[in-house]
Amino acid sequence: MSDALPSELAAGLEATASRRGPLGSPVYYFNETGSTNDVAATLAEGGAAEGTLVLASTQTAGRGRLGRQWHSPPDAGLYASLIFRSAAAAPFLTLAGGVAVAEGIRQATALPVHIKWPNDIVISDRARPSRRRKLAGLLAEASSGADGVLHVVLGIGINIKATAYPPELADKASSLETELGRPVDAGAVLGETLAELERAMGSLRRGDAARVLGRWRELAPSAFGSSVEADVGGERVAGVAEGIDDSGALLVRVNGRLERVLSGEVLWT
Repeated sequence: MSDALPSELAAGLEATASRRGPLGSPVYYFNETGSTNDVAATLAEGGAAEGTLVLASTQTAGRGRLGRQWHSPPDAGLYASLIFRSAAAAPFLTLAGGVAVAEGIRQATALPVHIKWPNDIVISDRARPSRRRKLAGLLAEASSGADGVLHVVLGIGINIKATAYPPELADKASSLETELGRPVDAGAVLGETLAELERAMGSLRRGDAARVLGRWRELAPSAFGSSVEADVGGERVAGVAEGIDDSGALLVRVNGRLERVLSGEVLWT
């Protein structure tokens, strides 16, 4: 049994109902849960439809990429998970989600956020543009069977309000309200993000991944020309990022050769 959806979030969903297709219907809201991704996965295994949305005010076991904890204090962020069942779209969901979150934040707040490969939404420091602080992140988790992908749960975490971050995140994370210096309508951010995600999904359903990839590249300037350290074939290497290929892999030039980075830790230096 879910809790009552806050009016601010309900208003944001209502305002974008005509633009977000099936995304956000039905919606399950919890004042507290372990992980919205886990709740969504359970719903998906029970047959929940594509577009089912799980929201929480706080997560006690939120997680990010590479098994890291996602800091989810009460009433400070948007913690959301969506169910997708399109096998064709599955390989591009992290990229589509990144575009949607960046575009949603831009539409709702006018904050000029960017994407950092593979799944971070960041803002550049005004005094030191090369320094970026994280505002949001995504985590796509797929379930497969004998016939391929059964469903994908896309988790989204967006830092809305200023909060006390753990020491290891204090100089790396920020929030929309901190960057803007004013209150932010979380419902508008949610609604616009879902509308942008439906737009991206429309392209993927039509087999037009190129549009999503093109917009991702426009929103990710750090993916071109930045110095990085990455794991390639079990070896830690240093090189220069040269964008992404058409599968979403990061391309890194190392000693004259081009390497594809699919996963693992990437340090942007």
